[in-house]
Amino acid sequence: MRILVIEDNSDIAANIGDFLADRGHVVDFAGDGVTGLHLAVVNEFDAIVLDLSLPGIDGLEVCRKLRQEARRQTPVLMLTARDALEQKLSGFDSGADDYMVKPFALQELAARIEVLGRRGKGVKTRLLQLADLTYNLDTLVVIRDGKSIQLNPIGLKLLQALMDSA
Repeated sequence: MRILVIEDNSDIAANIGDFLADRGHVVDFAGDGVTGLHLAVVNEFDAIVLDLSLPGIDGLEVCRKLRQEARRQTPVLMLTARDALEQKLSGFDSGADDYMVKPFALQELAARIEVLGRRGKGVKTRLLQLADLTYNLDTLVVIRDGKSIQLNPIGLKLLQALMDSA
């Protein structure tokens, strides 16, 4: 899965990113709301982990704009220290699909992201992965070291054959 983590605390973002990358996910990061919204609109992600207290635009507004203005339905998991019921309801009202309170267990976060990703796609994504190279067989997207690689149809078939044989 390709996941966007919008989190201004670099230690938390790094922990999430390392944990998810170790499980075969491709993770992109944004440290503020403006950058996060931009990345969420111009790229395709399977899920977004969104903090609420962000510089620039807060997480509630990022989620609202993503849903209402950009019309994107990428699953969003809000991850925040705000634990009051009213705050959780505001998160869901803004368009969030799930809500977790900090501190949190990385295993639970990963499980929730997996569920959101499956629900968002309707079926589990078929991925081939070899070191930092990921090939999504459903979307035909190839990513190496976090960067997309454009290949023609013959190149994609060759890549799939090589990755299958490795």
